[in-house]
Amino acid sequence: MTQVPDPAAQIASIAFRSGAVAATARTVPEETAVALSYDRVGYAVMMTTPCDLVDFATGFSLSEGIVDRAEDILDCEIIAVEGGIECRMRLASDMSARLARRRRHLAGALGCGLCGLESLAEANRAIPPVDSAITLSATQIMRAMRDMAIAQSLNQRTHGVHAAAFFDPAARSLLLREDVGRHNALDKVGGALARIGASAARGAVLMTSRVSIELIQKAAIMGAPVIVAVSVPTARAVRLADQAGITLAAIARDDGFEVFTHHRRIEFGAQSDVA
Repeated sequence: MTQVPDPAAQIASIAFRSGAVAATARTVPEETAVALSYDRVGYAVMMTTPCDLVDFATGFSLSEGIVDRAEDILDCEIIAVEGGIECRMRLASDMSARLARRRRHLAGALGCGLCGLESLAEANRAIPPVDSAITLSATQIMRAMRDMAIAQSLNQRTHGVHAAAFFDPAARSLLLREDVGRHNALDKVGGALARIGASAARGAVLMTSRVSIELIQKAAIMGAPVIVAVSVPTARAVRLADQAGITLAAIARDDGFEVFTHHRRIEFGAQSDVA
């Protein structure tokens, strides 16, 4: 058994700056193959930053619909092996039986050439509507985005990872996870919330990336009513957020942001700031 790698590594390089060449070194993020298995049967392999892996495995299982609650995962063992890491999960009996039926369905689809249709169905899968009366002030959102940047310890070392965070305005707290993959970072946040029994309906998901349809799907499954991102959303992500009842804000900068859907949850007046 090998050791789980550090999420960052020091790599030697030759730097060319201002016409001069010098030997140097740079801290860069690790990217590790992580195999997710249920009841000793492999399910997927993801390229992931090797930290917060129990959170990742839990969030992935929830967003994939393999389990309904964090408690449906009876055990999660993180094992470093040659070539990567295994997240070995043991499921409650009803979830295990449901996954077995799903595997049989997928096997039949693959055998008759319908895998492309399965993939299309998954891309267009129905997601639960998000209904939350929560409101956030513009000042709260901007402050939370600034706090997220400060809290990105791995990115401060490597300048090469995404972050996802959950901002709870009532508790004035920020739960943050980092990963080379933006989807993985959000799965880690979702898993962390589920493991501590916190409701995503109480606040907002923050992202350092652009917003794609997969992130809207994951946020909806989490029950998050607000998403705020640094970069632009795709047009399809905007349509899906609107359909799901999610407030989508993006292009968040020091001087503000743009709201694309369900702006009723954002209070823009200075008098609305309660932080």
